[in-house]
Amino acid sequence: MLRQAAPALALMLLLSGPALAQFGPQGPPAVGTMVAAMKPVTESTDFVGRIEAQYRVDLRARVTGFLQERRFAEGQEVRAGDVLFNIERPPFEAQLEQARAQLASAQAQLINAQVSLARARDLRSTGTGTQAALDTAQATERTANANVLGAQAQVRIAEINLGYTGITAPIDGKIGRATYAIGNVVAPTSDALATIVSQDPMRVSFTVSQRGALELRNRYESRGGVDAVVVRIRLTDGTIYPHAGRIEFIDTQVDRNMDTLLVRALIPNPLRSQARAGSAGDRELVDGQFVTVAVEGAAPVQAITLPRAAVLQDQGGSFVFVVGEGAKAERRNVTLGRSTPGEAVIERGVAAGDVVIVEGMQRVVPGGPVNAAPAGAPPAPRPGPAGRPG
Repeated sequence: MLRQAAPALALMLLLSGPALAQFGPQGPPAVGTMVAAMKPVTESTDFVGRIEAQYRVDLRARVTGFLQERRFAEGQEVRAGDVLFNIERPPFEAQLEQARAQLASAQAQLINAQVSLARARDLRSTGTGTQAALDTAQATERTANANVLGAQAQVRIAEINLGYTGITAPIDGKIGRATYAIGNVVAPTSDALATIVSQDPMRVSFTVSQRGALELRNRYESRGGVDAVVVRIRLTDGTIYPHAGRIEFIDTQVDRNMDTLLVRALIPNPLRSQARAGSAGDRELVDGQFVTVAVEGAAPVQAITLPRAAVLQDQGGSFVFVVGEGAKAERRNVTLGRSTPGEAVIERGVAAGDVVIVEGMQRVVPGGPVNAAPAGAPPAPRPGPAGRPG
């Protein structure tokens, strides 16, 4: 009996081996979802820009002379009309006095010529004088009158040159370093004595590719064009500058070398709190500094946004998974708007109310079932082999 039972027992063990090695059913993968909904979104496009002063003036000498006085501290802010340099005045005062003396002499000659002309006319009217004498007197009087006009012009020139000995600020702004020390001879051909750059407002200039310019135009043209956008800047340390600007100029020609369009915006640059004009670091923006420029919509628009990680990409483009009928995953190709590293703006492909998979996408098979639960919530328990929770 034992010999007959042994082969049967061995056969049973052989057949039962694979069954013992099998695992229980795994069930559909657990995924986290969110319901797509419209919400206000501020559209933004970034560019690299440079801060520029709205006005920049090089101060130059307009007469030749010794630089006698400097009446400012390098780096301070000045007001229009402030005297900044003085050139030695005595030589120009002497020239003015000389011109005035020449004017007085010319006026005396004119008076004498007028008296001679009157006498020649009287003599001619009585027949004792000749016409030639009268003509000569008239010519002399006209020459004397012209000499007076010339002398008056010389006085005016001398007055102007004397005024040029005081070099004043033509604009409000911050003045840079002085090129010449006191005692140097300066002239109209000399280098600029100093440079003044305006401070408030400042300009931010940046270039936009032709494609980018068309995208911006198409996006904002129906909302009011440049009036529908504001310009914000981010400093090199990542700080967002608190004041927004407005576009003031868009170039009329495309740069043929770079295929870009120049855009300029005006942005406020007020004194920093608890700072006084002329002190170091009194204003945030400095002429010539690099910044990141963000062109933003002035008013938010309603759009669907999803976590950036929920948007996948392959050769077919960007796509997401939504939970469709029968709790099955469906692929949806999407068109993205201006997105951030953490958030994606969906322009087309997803409608409000769609249930989008935002967690566990790596386990999803298109068309396959999923065990969906709101993102961040524990997944529902999966049924065990006998209908009990596994």
